[in-house]
Amino acid sequence: MSFLQTLIFAIIQGITELFPISSVAHGVLTPFLLGWGLDQAFLKEHFLPYLVMLHLGTAAALLVFFWRDWVNLLVGVVKRGEDRRVLFLLVVGTIPAALLGLAFEKVLRAAFSDPFNAAIFLMINGLLLFFGERLRGRGDRTLAQLGFGQAFLIGLAQSLALIPGFSRSGASMVAGFWVGLKHEEAARFSMLLATPIIIGASLLVVPKMLRQADGDVIQSAVAGGVVAGICAFGAVWTLMRWFKRHEVNAMRPFAFYCWALGIVVLGMIYL
Repeated sequence: MSFLQTLIFAIIQGITELFPISSVAHGVLTPFLLGWGLDQAFLKEHFLPYLVMLHLGTAAALLVFFWRDWVNLLVGVVKRGEDRRVLFLLVVGTIPAALLGLAFEKVLRAAFSDPFNAAIFLMINGLLLFFGERLRGRGDRTLAQLGFGQAFLIGLAQSLALIPGFSRSGASMVAGFWVGLKHEEAARFSMLLATPIIIGASLLVVPKMLRQADGDVIQSAVAGGVVAGICAFGAVWTLMRWFKRHEVNAMRPFAFYCWALGIVVLGMIYL
């Protein structure tokens, strides 16, 4: 990948990781739509460092944006109260994606990571967001009122992101609406829940990246990670403000986008 391609990919990754439009699908579709012609051998050998650093950049953006939340949650370890309960909820919600990711991530992404399948699942993700909008606003629960079983269900929904096309944030937010969280609380829990998963998945492959990648690749990957982090910070800032200001139809524009992009990709494949 050229340096320009790295920056383009970093911008797209940083935005789509947190918007409910599937960063994995965009990772599959970007080279296809822009005609980069990257073969699978190249992706297998050289693309890992880019993905690792892009995800770490996104995780850093989430930590910076929600730093007060994380400080309070960590302080809550030694104190009894709402923050301690929320921290335990995050631990419970992280378990499904962590276990399923370790067991099936490579199999799922290998089976579904081509443009056709990514486009199909992206359109299904649009359906999830569209009908999930009907659930938004019906609940009035805060995170402190969430049950541990419900946190587990939200984490299970987050696991759909293992399939390219499904959005981690979209699935977990819709699950949050379904169990009765306020829409702002569902968005906040989704963003907090994403942080340990992204960091954990990235750090698992850092040793492999450092062993296999040369210095130029690592430098380029670090630059991409910085760009992805900046874009991710802008994305989460925009998303949280979006949910505060839009009481109705906040999810549907993302659903329309998923459908439109899926149709465009399918049209390009068949035409």
